[in-house]
Amino acid sequence: MAAAVELATKNVPVTVFEAAQTLGGRARRVVSHGAKLDNGLHILIGAYSETSRMIRHVRSADQPQDLLRLPLQLQVEPSFRMRTWPLPAPLHVGAALLFASGLNWPEKMATARFMRNMGSRNFRCEAGTTVATLLREHRQPQSIIEYLWYPLCVSALNTNPEQADAQVFLNVLRDSLAGPRGSSDLLLPQVDFSALFPEPAAELVRGRGGQVRLGETVTSLQARDKGFDITATSTERFSDVIVAVAPHRLAHIVGHIPQLAPQLDLVRQFEYQPIYSVFLQYPQPVTLPAPMIGMRDSLVQWVFDRGTLCGQPGMMGVVISASGPHQSLTRDDLADQVHRQLAERFSLPEPEWTQVIAEKRATFACSPDLRRPANVTPVAGLLLAGDYTESPYPATLEAAVRSGSQCARLIAEGCA
Repeated sequence: MAAAVELATKNVPVTVFEAAQTLGGRARRVVSHGAKLDNGLHILIGAYSETSRMIRHVRSADQPQDLLRLPLQLQVEPSFRMRTWPLPAPLHVGAALLFASGLNWPEKMATARFMRNMGSRNFRCEAGTTVATLLREHRQPQSIIEYLWYPLCVSALNTNPEQADAQVFLNVLRDSLAGPRGSSDLLLPQVDFSALFPEPAAELVRGRGGQVRLGETVTSLQARDKGFDITATSTERFSDVIVAVAPHRLAHIVGHIPQLAPQLDLVRQFEYQPIYSVFLQYPQPVTLPAPMIGMRDSLVQWVFDRGTLCGQPGMMGVVISASGPHQSLTRDDLADQVHRQLAERFSLPEPEWTQVIAEKRATFACSPDLRRPANVTPVAGLLLAGDYTESPYPATLEAAVRSGSQCARLIAEGCA
């Protein structure tokens, strides 16, 4: 949808084929028990400039932006609290660390030294280094790892630190904690993800004469002398094509095109990581002390109070990123364990209902030296878009949006 918006804005006629009935892909709305949920509980940060720009672009000035912008505030139970201050960068983060609770003075100094050392190296590290190795090399205390670096790594890269690429992690730190003051802000969605961007984007595309066809699966893509034949409900000719499917679906669409063998070989090397979203509907008076809370030594990584965020009183959304022991549990057992851990910490009653949504191949595993395909392919006019394509960022919404925007610009400039 980012690619479609970019092209439509440049008055290029666009047709979007979407196999599902709901826009958003791996960040889309799911309805359960009459409630609008998401198939992945994502957050945005201020550094995600392209995503923020796109959201603003598809909404008129009199429409709410549906993003709650907060200064970075990390609350990880049982005792860690850190919040940025209204000061110029980098003092806003320095003050946050200075006054953070749950850490002693040596631990705070170790964190400050790590950020200073990384900054002096332009946030670069030796190729092939994992996040766990990088933190050991810089003697980060275990408490800092468990309260700060581990949650940030798993949230951003959806990969455990023992396997995660340290360079990609440093890219995220460079552009968020070490960036301008607003770059570390939290942007918490107040609507479901389909309503946040893809659906307003579809309205813009249609308003510019384009088409967004829901429930139409592309069954064939054939390169021709002057364009491409795409078959869904019928066969149509297009001048350019952006393939924006999940990487494990790529071979189904372009596997028959011999020129794309190198790109497909790269994608076949990918391993995948899950994201589990657990929703629990409690009686409506139930709230949490903050809209987003992390938990240490728990199945629960982050819990979101969707009553505060989304106007869904009593509903809690829990995200569990990356691989772990939760994958061996049944969905009922997982929901039960999540409830018990929340209830123990926040004195919650029994939920009225629960829903577990498992995206088992939510992202690629962001491991060191992973090679990712470029947007441009050897076939003129055929481009690849998605969070898995070449990018300094991990598989995030920002990486996906940037890839779509880049593909659209290449087509508009005649460089595809």
